[in-house]
Amino acid sequence: MRAPVLVLVALILAGGTSLSRPSDAAPRAAAERPIVIAHRGASGYRPEHTLESYRLAIEMGADFIEPDLVSTRDGHLVARHEPNISATTDVAQRPEFAARRTTKVVDGNEESGWFTTDFTLAELRTLRAVQPRPDRSKEFDGRFPVPTLEEIIELAQRESAARGRTIGIYPETKHPTWHCEQGLALEPRLLAALQAAGWTTRQAPVFIQSFEAGNLRWLRERIGVRLVQLLDGGTLAPDGTVSPARRWQAGGGCRLYAAELPPADFTGSPSFEQVARYADAVGPWKRHLVGSRETVAGDASEPSRRTTPPTRFVALAHAAGLAVHPWTFRNEALHLAADYAGDPVAEYLQFYALGVDGLFSDFPDTAFAARERFLHERPPER
Repeated sequence: MRAPVLVLVALILAGGTSLSRPSDAAPRAAAERPIVIAHRGASGYRPEHTLESYRLAIEMGADFIEPDLVSTRDGHLVARHEPNISATTDVAQRPEFAARRTTKVVDGNEESGWFTTDFTLAELRTLRAVQPRPDRSKEFDGRFPVPTLEEIIELAQRESAARGRTIGIYPETKHPTWHCEQGLALEPRLLAALQAAGWTTRQAPVFIQSFEAGNLRWLRERIGVRLVQLLDGGTLAPDGTVSPARRWQAGGGCRLYAAELPPADFTGSPSFEQVARYADAVGPWKRHLVGSRETVAGDASEPSRRTTPPTRFVALAHAAGLAVHPWTFRNEALHLAADYAGDPVAEYLQFYALGVDGLFSDFPDTAFAARERFLHERPPER
């Protein structure tokens, strides 16, 4: 469950809204070559957040690999989509850990299962990753361990040297306030790992992303790498518009970056220019850019929906100097609106044409092929 602090829905969907830029921000042109971000690695083909998933993504042409970061009980950062690892590892089949099953409240949501914060790194390394999505192959279940952040950085650096091109990392801090409240803040250890790798400046092949704003502001004061404000979408209305997501309230136990957090009763929709004061890019749900509307009453499935005209999201973000990296693109027909006729490349081409600066994909080979086609077919600028 994503827990956003900021939602720009009202601003984005108000097509006539204009923005004035802060004096230190320049309008941003669309990237010459949009980046391909391997969402949890090549997660369409291998169990997500494994070194094999990341390695395959690099082989398929990804520019960045994306580890979601959570903490172990002894403070190591590992790659899992959530602290609750019930669906992404074989922990439920491990009798030695049966007693670890518990219930926790994570950002306002009560969850039952097994949590990384109850395991040491040594214990967690005995588990093996599994494919959590029922519509994808289970062929590689049980083969790969849970990787650490340091191993992922080493993989990116090794593959960069071997392939003669730069491969970056795009880590997401998962539930940073919740982790902080457990006494396991993610950011100091993330900073230490990046400093050890020599990745501390804007030129480093790193983006750090978060759905929260407080930790991004805290990071902005301490490291020069690029920061990304993620934007959730809430629910998609029948007419294709995006409804604001539910906001959660932190428990108040985090003092690491409390001064940077918005007030507890914060309900406004910050403008892009406000986000640009601490972030370099925004990572929106793709439906903020192109909605999809119901064509059959009561049928919310994506293949039955039709896309709506693009919003002004990209133009507004670029006007504030922010790059735009929407998520998440998938090949399966159940994730494609009817307009694309089952062809994921058609969706990629539409978004590349909108001027996005990169995008997240479970299938980096398809994203890469679509990008190369787009660049080849794009008319030259005058």
